[in-house]
Amino acid sequence: MKASQVFGLVTLHWIIKNTLTVGVIALIIIFQPELRKALEHLGRTRFLSRRMFDNDEEIRKVVEEISLAAVNLSDTKTGALIILEQETGLNDFTHSGIKIDAAVSSALLENIFVENTPLHDGGVIIRRDRIAAAACVLPLTEQEVKKDLGTRHRAAIGITENSDAIAVVVSEETGIISLAINGKLTRNYNYEKLTNVLTKILEHNLEDDFSMFKKVKAWLTKTKKK
Repeated sequence: MKASQVFGLVTLHWIIKNTLTVGVIALIIIFQPELRKALEHLGRTRFLSRRMFDNDEEIRKVVEEISLAAVNLSDTKTGALIILEQETGLNDFTHSGIKIDAAVSSALLENIFVENTPLHDGGVIIRRDRIAAAACVLPLTEQEVKKDLGTRHRAAIGITENSDAIAVVVSEETGIISLAINGKLTRNYNYEKLTNVLTKILEHNLEDDFSMFKKVKAWLTKTKKK
């Protein structure tokens, strides 16, 4: 029995009990945006996911096609937004666009972003070595960004704030190629720099995937022997 009840302090007991309840509710209300983002991320994350890529060669081919498309689009100042899905699933966003399900190629990416075509607006989402969907509606960041950054840049930052995706952006105003990771945007990429950065990120993720695969395999082998 609680001390407040032992000594007959019924009113005090009522105040303490209800203060705790109100406090919990207040915390939920105050931190609602953070809790919502955490739950969204948890819901989209694959706990025992398949590997994003099988080998370095597969990564190299995809990265080269994306980088070539970005540079060609930059030369013509054609706006583009290319999203590379990682561990966090992006099905909610692919469903908002038009299904493509085609091999990643610079020619296809360049055609998708031709102005005044049905797929031009929105983002392209790449899953492994396939273009999953185009014209996808993506969340815009609530951060204050530079005035010369448009909707594509805000969407690139927004999608990488809410997931571990990588976003490549081409400005239709300046042709500048930018990269967004973890809600941070860096600019002025050329073919070599973009290729190197994307390759390093994806190869690092591949090493992590193989490490996890080996751990799971070892655990399953150990379990079978028992």
